[in-house]
Amino acid sequence: MNLLFASTGSYPRIGDSAEHQVLRRTIALWEKGVKSEEDLREAEKSMTKAAIQEQLEAGLDLLTDGQIRWYDPISHIAGKLEGVKINGLLRFFDTNFYFRQPVVHARLKRTAPILLDDYKFAASISTKPVKAVLTGPYTLARLSITENSSYQSFDKMFEDYVTVIGEEIRSLLAAGANTIQIDEPAILKHPEDFEKAAVGIKQLAGMKGKANLALYTYFGDVAQLYAKMESLPVEVLGIDFTYNEKLIDLIRAEGSDKALGLGLINGRNTKLESEKELSLALEKLLPAVSSSYSYLNPSCGLEHLPREKAFSKLKNMVEIGRKFLSGK
Repeated sequence: MNLLFASTGSYPRIGDSAEHQVLRRTIALWEKGVKSEEDLREAEKSMTKAAIQEQLEAGLDLLTDGQIRWYDPISHIAGKLEGVKINGLLRFFDTNFYFRQPVVHARLKRTAPILLDDYKFAASISTKPVKAVLTGPYTLARLSITENSSYQSFDKMFEDYVTVIGEEIRSLLAAGANTIQIDEPAILKHPEDFEKAAVGIKQLAGMKGKANLALYTYFGDVAQLYAKMESLPVEVLGIDFTYNEKLIDLIRAEGSDKALGLGLINGRNTKLESEKELSLALEKLLPAVSSSYSYLNPSCGLEHLPREKAFSKLKNMVEIGRKFLSGK
């Protein structure tokens, strides 16, 4: 098996150095009218370059753009759609981060690409492949509220979010994206809706062409849905192992026909993983995967950590992973 090292999503936007605080300072001055929109875009590019460089230095095989331009995973997508206004802050699952809640007041419509420029810029400056990451339609719909009578049915709003994300996937494919990741953390909080969410994933899978489609869940225990997720038409399943210490043994017993995104690196804890524990987990899991490859990656995005700790986490992950592989 080929074990690759990957990012899961976000990367910290700021650090202790003055260089790593350029975006925070620019945003503050932009809000006061001192800096221009162009200044803000340049600061975002600068920090995207820094995030990609640190992922490369850590030794990753598959990167993201760090989601540097994202205020949060919900409003960054929904807020760019026609028919949506952005409301106040709500806690993002059980984290200490918040998202701005979308209020759908008219028919959802995508009038322009959302992530296309971000992806193209990241891909142009990276020497390793970059995957595109999209918040999934079920999570977007679940965390939105509506003022539109035509969306009083959750199903209708969900269907239109599926359409929007499908259109975005087509744009990313045209730009050369070979791996597209759909994040659906909300389904772990509402397992009773799995079949509904699965319909959306199946529709998106029909649009992805020759690209690999990855479905990532986090901030919850996937055990009760694991077997059902294995039946979905995706190439990669990304799994957060930090919520259930018995999950490794469950997957070891049930196996996987998919490549797995092994979220064995706790993206919300600064403590570095031990070589002994991580190697033991890999020893148990990798033989259970029938795919020719899998990824070792953080359990979630790394924006929950200080920048120095995030880099250390990735570097430690790669070092342990490579040592493990060399001993096989």
